[in-house]
Amino acid sequence: MRVITGSARGRRLKQLEGLETRPTTGRVKEAVFSILQFDIEGRRVLDLFAGTGQLGIEALSRGAASAVFVEKRRDAANLIRENLKLTELTARARVVGGEAEAFLAGCRERFDLIFLDPPYAAGLLEGALEMISRFDILANHGIMVCESPAERELPDLPAPCSKHRVYHYGKTRITTYHREEDVER
Repeated sequence: MRVITGSARGRRLKQLEGLETRPTTGRVKEAVFSILQFDIEGRRVLDLFAGTGQLGIEALSRGAASAVFVEKRRDAANLIRENLKLTELTARARVVGGEAEAFLAGCRERFDLIFLDPPYAAGLLEGALEMISRFDILANHGIMVCESPAERELPDLPAPCSKHRVYHYGKTRITTYHREEDVER
């Protein structure tokens, strides 16, 4: 597992042992960042269910302004910190240990780019989408990128968020949501 491009290009990231954490495959990660290539620089990123932190680290390497990594497993949160040191991206990152739902419920900031890649079998994705929409943490013109099993159709969200595109990569489905401009703010 390596950083594809940017300031940390080619750096190998550490991975967790065992099967509890399922890192995004290289092919899917390349596809995601091809989709987002013009929407990363200067953005505030949230990597929810961060695992090894590879999606947020890739975004930072490509010029994102900052990233918050949320991971409930203590060993995984520590690994994210190690990977940030390896890539020299610690200064623009914050690692939050704890449940994603608790983070979202207490979140008082908005993000331009949100990665959602929870464990497939845990059933956390739809709940996280609903909370993000309800607590309104996706910034105007923001993008959410969700990874799920290919057979799982994700729900539509209420305005101002809308499902944008769905991509298939083998057994993986990538669903993107966009947020329109909120004229009341």
